Amino acid sequence: MDAPSIAVPTQAKTTVRWKIFLIMLMLISINYVDRASLSVAMPLISKEFNLSPAMQGFILSSFFWTYALMQIPGGMLADRFKPRIVIALATVFWGFFQAIAAGCTSAFTLVLTRLGLGAAEAPIYPAGGKLNAIWMTPHERGRGATLLDGGAPLGAALGAVIISSLIAVIGSWRLSFVVAGVGTMLVGLLAWYYIRNHPREHPAVNDAEASYIEAAATHEHSQEPANLSGRSLDFFKYRSVWCMVFGWMCFNALFYGLLTWMPTYLNKVQGLNIAQMGGATFIIFFSGFVGEIFGGWLADQWRARGASANQVMRVLFGIAALIATASIFSVAYATTPMMVVILLSTTLFFLRWCGMYWCIPSLLGTRNKVGFLGGTMNLGGNIAGVSVPIIVGLIVQATGSYFLALMFFAAAGIGLFVCSTLIDYQRKLPV
Repeated sequence: MDAPSIAVPTQAKTTVRWKIFLIMLMLISINYVDRASLSVAMPLISKEFNLSPAMQGFILSSFFWTYALMQIPGGMLADRFKPRIVIALATVFWGFFQAIAAGCTSAFTLVLTRLGLGAAEAPIYPAGGKLNAIWMTPHERGRGATLLDGGAPLGAALGAVIISSLIAVIGSWRLSFVVAGVGTMLVGLLAWYYIRNHPREHPAVNDAEASYIEAAATHEHSQEPANLSGRSLDFFKYRSVWCMVFGWMCFNALFYGLLTWMPTYLNKVQGLNIAQMGGATFIIFFSGFVGEIFGGWLADQWRARGASANQVMRVLFGIAALIATASIFSVAYATTPMMVVILLSTTLFFLRWCGMYWCIPSLLGTRNKVGFLGGTMNLGGNIAGVSVPIIVGLIVQATGSYFLALMFFAAAGIGLFVCSTLIDYQRKLPV
């Protein structure tokens, strides 16, 4: 659905909506710094705690158990209590769990802190999707979604550098966890200070910006189906919802597989030391961040020129999935560390175009159901987060090789392609 033609007001619009999403970019980046910290530190932790590959996979996956479980409740909280308080409280609590992980002395206590971290982080993405629906017009949501989700590769890139640098300089993975946790809690306070639930509530928003957002929202709401069932479970009657869930699951199977196991792969298979591993991981995930921002800009430019949502999303997601699949498949046959880094960087550059999946809840859902749909989508994605680290750990332990793990990632890329092309991005569902 396209936004109406909106007359340019005489007063220049403020840009508060973009500043809010820059804060969300920072929040999600920190979110992934905290997640990546364990993966980067795992070679040291596994040696200190004497962990097998299967146990490492078990610990890496434990975050996703509560993270996945709390996705739908987190989305419902965002729908009911609005995004601001949900985002601020979640950020403070996940910073707390990140910091206390520094005191862990066994695999068991490490798992407990990861469970707390997962539960606390769970509402962030559904609440961010809700913010995108409230603050961004339809022609801006591609950039809004990629600013929101762009924190994932950016945080993974920065996490690799920050955590590996701290470990290399002071020789302590524990102190790096404390620094990350305290910093997270401070940013949670910033989120509460600046984010608002609606444009008219924000003191820095002028009338031109508020009217611009409201005019687009009024037009979009007028396109909603007249007879809504009101029953959230009715979403599961529609193919687009199932394809959204399974497409995001395939995306996360590939992304989380790389996030959790790539540092160990670069260290064990490619022979990179902790500093080299941090540098390579930064290059790979920063390529994903650049790709995600580019993909969101490209989608919004194409939509603004009159292309339909189906045309834009299906073509861009299809290109992204096919190139990412070919690149990750080729990693299995690469012969040098440099070639591996180039191929993984290409994989992440195109894969992260699919961060625009965070437009889909606002495309399919009516105004009061965006949080629920976002939570449902991220539940599917994080079922992959739960299972993939364990699956990869078992594959590596059973075969002594990463070859089949890379083939598993390539299969996930094919699944992403199929699901993305079957979604109807232009039909709001009558729920």
